[in-house]
Amino acid sequence: MAIAKAERLMNLALCLLGTRRPLSKRELRGSIEAYLEAGSDDAFNRMFERDKDDLRELGLVIETVENLDGDTGYLARRDSNRLPPITLDAEEAAALGLAAKVWQQARLAGAASGALQKLRAAGMPEAEDAYEVHSALEPRIPVHETAFEPLMLACRDRRPVTFDYRKANAARPEQRQVEPWTLECWRGHWYLAGWDRDRAAERVFRLSRITGRVRSRAGAFTAEVPDVVTVRETVESWAGETATRTALIRLRSGSGYPLRSRAISVRELGDGWDELEIPYGHGLDAWLVEFGPDVVVREPADLRADVVDRLRAVAKD
Repeated sequence: MAIAKAERLMNLALCLLGTRRPLSKRELRGSIEAYLEAGSDDAFNRMFERDKDDLRELGLVIETVENLDGDTGYLARRDSNRLPPITLDAEEAAALGLAAKVWQQARLAGAASGALQKLRAAGMPEAEDAYEVHSALEPRIPVHETAFEPLMLACRDRRPVTFDYRKANAARPEQRQVEPWTLECWRGHWYLAGWDRDRAAERVFRLSRITGRVRSRAGAFTAEVPDVVTVRETVESWAGETATRTALIRLRSGSGYPLRSRAISVRELGDGWDELEIPYGHGLDAWLVEFGPDVVVREPADLRADVVDRLRAVAKD
């Protein structure tokens, strides 16, 4: 059975790599003997989807393309599946080895290990891990959001997605149609950058606000993917990290630790409240709303008005 599956995967990979145009499921079924022997269309579809996922897990970049007739086709472009010459030195190889240990999820750990094996097979030097024995610290990036894995795969395969997203100032989520570009972790939270089709603009989404299941959609991207996606800079701007002013807020004692960590000064007011001076930039109002009744804005007046407007919008919904 293992030999038969390996042969089937090899034949599918050769078909996808050898075509200059996307091949439909019907054409692939007629080209591969194992698919012709499938007992029914359902059996073939299940087999094909498993094989396609297995090839992607092995590193083959398979594109999903929708033609003018609305049919879905598949191909693996040679230029997308060709590894350039490896020119890493020992220190760079050690850095990659350390990065591969960051992931806590088993699926990502396997992918990182497989990537290192492929790089070593292509000529990456073996490097002694300076962090293996002597370091008491081990790097970790937590991934708790269920949306992470399907979005990671969608970014890799350039597949549009839809999901329900709840904004900070909204009581109910709304559906978003997104062409995902990249994922980035900032201050312990994961963010997705991509092209929002409904708004025809670049957007950044916090994964913890995605509700329900992330659903993949057929078809190619409609917007060009930029060479550099500034996720962190965008989020920093929203959170007031690039602020040029300061705001004065009252914060309930024992709450709002992210705000306290950024405070320029903290003063106890008594009666269970503290007064904080924090950096003020674009988007700070949306962040403050997340802390609900634990935060009261004292100044500036425009920030207080923005927070009140957001709270009223939530109450209205």
